[in-house]
Amino acid sequence: TNLEKRELVELSTRGLSRKEKLIVILYYLEELTMKEIGLVLDLSESRVCQIHHRILFRLKETLERMREDLLG
Repeated sequence: TNLEKRELVELSTRGLSRKEKLIVILYYLEELTMKEIGLVLDLSESRVCQIHHRILFRLKETLERMREDLLG
């Protein structure tokens, strides 16, 4: 549901900058394209893609650390 999506975004964006959070919200909740997000944030589409990729990389690292902590 939309509420579950919002809760997931809230959890996954902890520790991100304001701009990074906005990119996640605009992309995953508002379903804007990278180009549209760039227009909103006054960034190029390629810059938005770079930031988005960095966010995903950091999130993956965080999840892997959490998994290691849980499994030992």
